Amino acid sequence: MTESSTTDARRFDWPLATDAEILLRRHIAVVLEQNAFARRLAQRMRDESGTDIFEWVDHLVLAPTEATVLAKAAFVQDLEAETPNGEAVFEHPRATLPRILLRNGEKHSPAVLALRPEFAADFMSRHNVAGEPEGEPCSRYRRMVVAEENGVRIEAIERRAYRGFVPAPLKSGELKAIVKVRELWQTRPRLFDGDAEGFQTANRILERVMELVGRDLACQLFFESERAYWESRNRAAQIQKRRQDQLGLGWGNHDHHTFRGSREHFADLIEFLQKLGLEKRERYYAGAEAGWGAQISEQPTTGIVVFADVDLMPDETQIDFSVTRLPPARCLGTVGLWVGLHGESFLEAGMHHLEARFDFEALREQLQGCGVNTMPPFSNFEFLRQAFTEGERWPVRRQRAERLVSAGLITREQFEQFMKDGALGSHLENLQRHGGYKGFNQKSVSVIISATDPRKNHFPHAPVAA
Repeated sequence: MTESSTTDARRFDWPLATDAEILLRRHIAVVLEQNAFARRLAQRMRDESGTDIFEWVDHLVLAPTEATVLAKAAFVQDLEAETPNGEAVFEHPRATLPRILLRNGEKHSPAVLALRPEFAADFMSRHNVAGEPEGEPCSRYRRMVVAEENGVRIEAIERRAYRGFVPAPLKSGELKAIVKVRELWQTRPRLFDGDAEGFQTANRILERVMELVGRDLACQLFFESERAYWESRNRAAQIQKRRQDQLGLGWGNHDHHTFRGSREHFADLIEFLQKLGLEKRERYYAGAEAGWGAQISEQPTTGIVVFADVDLMPDETQIDFSVTRLPPARCLGTVGLWVGLHGESFLEAGMHHLEARFDFEALREQLQGCGVNTMPPFSNFEFLRQAFTEGERWPVRRQRAERLVSAGLITREQFEQFMKDGALGSHLENLQRHGGYKGFNQKSVSVIISATDPRKNHFPHAPVAA
């Protein structure tokens, strides 16, 4: 390995921030004890949506005396975060944990627990909260006091491509631009004679979008649209989204978005994501082990994370496949076959899955009661638990399957089965993190990729074709 790659490996060797999470949960427990609304909401979140209130916390506001304790738990001050009165902001830079604001010495000011639903107005309407949020609709930061009791205040906040804590009015024409961009992403064409044309069209739309709203907001609105498209094609997603919407939460608990790409266009996908401001994180080379590779990327302002995977051959483990256009494959792995049958995640197929953060056991039991079964966990660690819902079976376009059989990439028998029964399409992923763990487990991902191969799921009593 080069010195640079060794440095990157250390950078993305994510730690467990167990002490930091214990500290935060201790403060949240005090809030729940002292505030009846928060206590009821936390119970409803678990019972009705299978989620943990911890995963909905955007930030806490605590006394300035907490600074020393935060430092001992590896929190550092975020010097770039904008605050109303110069309050200090603390974050854990290598963990998925809420941030902390320290108020400026007001002894009688309440402690604050700020929740982050996807849309503040939805949360307000579901919980009969009167009044108007601070901050205009569609502006960068909206805030609403939900309940105050025993020196503890519950707030609902909404972010739009902004990491600070100060509302600001929309500029002239900005609301019109946001509405237009939402429409542009929602109506983005996805079906083309050639996928190259699809990427070119998307890039032309992106150029227009960037002129209208800028990079960070373009990113947030793009992924809102991608989640909606994926949800429209996945029954488990529709059921769970409805459950979360009953509490006014939306998809505010999303963890990462998974896209599957072809070898031909994987570099185009990563290039597009970079234009949206996503920065490359860890890259997995599992070619020799499981026939796939993955590039993980994160957008620092919106917090959007993408797990993008592609077929990888055993002799390609030293290639930076995120920038190198890979040659056609001699055979198809699970990812390549999925793309061959359904199309690029970026285009017709949509995301392979959305992974959101839940109370793992609660969600599994509750979805089963709704008629949605969950596959066995593929990560089952104290700090990381992951499982797919059973896959949504999609019909396969005859033209796509004929192209694969003509190229010798599937058998005639497989062709007939895909035409008759369709093939596994998308999933909802149940994830639970502890210790603020930010990473993934490569071997566990290999297990689930193998388990969801359409050839195995079509021929449960016959050998899997090579």
